[in-house]
Amino acid sequence: MKKTLEEHAARFDEIAPAYDEDKREEYRACVSLVVEYAAPDADDVVLDLGCGTGAIGLALADDAEAAVGRDISEGMMEQARRKADERGLENVSFGEGTFREPNYDGDLDVVVSNFAMHHLSDDEKREAIEVITTLDPERFVLGDVMFFGEPDPEEPFYSPEVDDPATVGVLADALTDAGFALTAVEMVHEQVGVLVAERVI
Repeated sequence: MKKTLEEHAARFDEIAPAYDEDKREEYRACVSLVVEYAAPDADDVVLDLGCGTGAIGLALADDAEAAVGRDISEGMMEQARRKADERGLENVSFGEGTFREPNYDGDLDVVVSNFAMHHLSDDEKREAIEVITTLDPERFVLGDVMFFGEPDPEEPFYSPEVDDPATVGVLADALTDAGFALTAVEMVHEQVGVLVAERVI
């Protein structure tokens, strides 16, 4: 990780009020795909890691028993709580947590994450996926900055000073090593995609 958790949290606290206003087409496409593949049943609990302002969790709340969001930025979660209140959603909750310390110990069926894991180094991503495995979800859906080929340094989809995207191969290996089977790979952009993994062990 190129910045500390505190530095990341402060950066997102600062941009939280305007975070939803200017999102690229690829980000919105990832949100739609993550929601589509998460597909919770009415009695499922969904955990959204790096939930930000709640785009994924709030979209899934109507179909799930409960949606739980975890983030390091209180400012982002304040926006998520405001949106949940505006929509009258009572089955969503947001609290502090990280990929490697999600601070969640309840029943869980689906884990989702969108545009958050790329802040971790490759080794940290592997650790995060191993932690997700211990939560025992049936499905993990990851939308993120990831490399399907060689990234074009002239047109990066990411900010090198704060982001550390992995190749699709690195992510796929980490998922399978942790006991998941990769069941879908969606390329949104050469540097953005969605991976769907189902637990097999």
